[in-house]
Amino acid sequence: STANVPEDDAPNRYSRTERTTFSRYSRDANSSGSSLPSNALEKRIEELERELAKERQENARLMKMAQDKEELIGKLKEEIDLLNR
Repeated sequence: STANVPEDDAPNRYSRTERTTFSRYSRDANSSGSSLPSNALEKRIEELERELAKERQENARLMKMAQDKEELIGKLKEEIDLLNR
């Protein structure tokens, strides 16, 4: 059987506060001598957040497909049992 993970939980796994804190941390770390400008790091973080959101959507979609297939398999097994009787 598949793991039952609520689909709407995946995009909310990391709160906006945590991401903002991370973004602030990146700016602080940058001021101590990083080679990339702060705005480049922020753009990279935003790009990675968008990619992460897409990956989470894809993961939720695949989990839904797997659950649907598991349900179909269960129904087909029941039908096979009925036909065998």
